[in-house]
Amino acid sequence: MKNTNKSQSFKILNHMMKRPITPLEALNNYGCFRLSARIHELKNQGWSIKSSTITRNNKKVAQYSLK
Repeated sequence: MKNTNKSQSFKILNHMMKRPITPLEALNNYGCFRLSARIHELKNQGWSIKSSTITRNNKKVAQYSLK
């Protein structure tokens, strides 16, 4: 895993400790184009992460949060 990925994963994990995150938030806040990949890495590290689908602006998007 690249250092950039580790840094993004760490920032995303810290974000999820406070509130859920969507792909658009990950892109805008952390420059992460592949939130699902970072979530997969965090799950492999043992973090329990819940994914759900929400509607924003009449579009369905993924939302991730810690269980």
